[in-house]
Amino acid sequence: MRLDQFLKWQGWVATGGEAKMRIQAGEVEVNGSVETRRGRQLQLADRVTLGSDQAEVTEL
Repeated sequence: MRLDQFLKWQGWVATGGEAKMRIQAGEVEVNGSVETRRGRQLQLADRVTLGSDQAEVTEL
């Protein structure tokens, strides 16, 4: 699953455009590092953080 899709799937953003803006602004971390590529392919057990929200990838 791509990072932008994951943010929408979690309900953290309403649209793909919002996901793109938040990712490009450096607001999203994957495994503790800022990620600015919205097409980043997530793997099982990756930890994604947006603000105070955090989730682990448990299915793809």
